[in-house]
Amino acid sequence: MNIELRHLRYFIAVAEELHFGHAAARLNISQPPLSQQIQILEQQVGARLLARTNRSVTLTPAGAQFLADCRQILIQVEEAAARATRLHQGETGELRIGFTSSAPFIKAVSDTLSAFRRRYPDVHLQTREINTREQIAPLHEGSLDLGLMRNTQLPDTLAWEVILREPLLAMIPRDHPLAALPCATLEMLAREPFVFFDPHVGTGLYDDILGLMRRYDLKPAIAQEVGEAMTIIGLVAAGLGVSILPASFRRVQLEEMRWLPIAQPDAISEMWLVWSKHHEQGSAAMRFKQQLLATR
Repeated sequence: MNIELRHLRYFIAVAEELHFGHAAARLNISQPPLSQQIQILEQQVGARLLARTNRSVTLTPAGAQFLADCRQILIQVEEAAARATRLHQGETGELRIGFTSSAPFIKAVSDTLSAFRRRYPDVHLQTREINTREQIAPLHEGSLDLGLMRNTQLPDTLAWEVILREPLLAMIPRDHPLAALPCATLEMLAREPFVFFDPHVGTGLYDDILGLMRRYDLKPAIAQEVGEAMTIIGLVAAGLGVSILPASFRRVQLEEMRWLPIAQPDAISEMWLVWSKHHEQGSAAMRFKQQLLATR
């Protein structure tokens, strides 16, 4: 049996018009080929679908049932095509994004996530907070579509674009003498007890900030090592030391702490959007990427 969709459409037209001439005009074909195609369809189905006389055309019981089924089949085909189109255009499907703890504090990122969810509500947006180093393997393997991370060394299998360059800021307890200054130097900060990330956590900011210090032959006196940026902020506010974080964290304001500019002009951190070169990106990922990069 090799029933084509056009045969179903021909049959529906005849069944609704109950007139071969009217159906042929509706289909924009001539009547003899239409009659021939209906006969072929009846042979393939193995049942008489239309009762024909010189004056009338009526549906047989088998034809009435076949008409209902044909209509349902065509609806399902149209719906399947529409779903495929929406998936291809990035309007449905799944989007898996990894991001560092600082990414939601970046307005371009939070605005893009919010706008994307509103515009494409049928895309299942799966976000995972995961540090920079731990994003690399799932991006390489394809279990993440996109990654938002701080600048770091990447394998050749990953591509990236800078979405933000932002200043690094000093964090000083409010009652500390440095808090009265208009800005701080790296030399000043390196002499103070320093609250910083544990090197085993895998955050890109660890290498980023210590690398900045090394460029000035400085090594901070790390007094506390923690796993989260918010913990660093809390400990600085508690007076346990000073630290450095990107300016996006400045949205966290505590009375017990001051944010100060850093005098060195290269005290800058970058946020990257990263993806695999070898795993084909879905349309949802492409749309999100375009939307985010357009905010730069």
